[in-house]
Amino acid sequence: MKLQWPIIQAILKLILRHPVCGVAIIPILEDGRIVLIRRRDDNCWALPGGMVDWGEDILTALHRELKEETGLQVLQSRGGWVGVYSAPKRDPRLHSICVTVEATVRGNFYIEDRNEVTEIQAFSRSQFPTEQLAHDHSEQIADYWQGKTTLA
Repeated sequence: MKLQWPIIQAILKLILRHPVCGVAIIPILEDGRIVLIRRRDDNCWALPGGMVDWGEDILTALHRELKEETGLQVLQSRGGWVGVYSAPKRDPRLHSICVTVEATVRGNFYIEDRNEVTEIQAFSRSQFPTEQLAHDHSEQIADYWQGKTTLA
């Protein structure tokens, strides 16, 4: 499959011809910890999120992706938008534009989509993983902690 991926990417570029829209959420538990998922494809920690489905708005996609990947539900949007991230190389799989928001969440951890997620964990800022996060999620978290709203 690894050798086929460049061919699949080339075909997607020809078919789509435009970036796809994705969403990411910075899910904050009521005790202040941030929830991350461990991705199956690269074994990196990441923010929950994914592609906006056809006929779906961004908020619906955020709620759906959060539930599928963590089992959690949004209680309220905290401060709103963290940023819009559009660098062509931000996601190694394809050119995607990611809208990132923060929200207070609640519920029990449960992975619905085991094809994408292997683990869920909540981290305090002092215990946050120091290893590389997937895609550009390190930048998104840094922007969140700095209180920035980013258009990049």
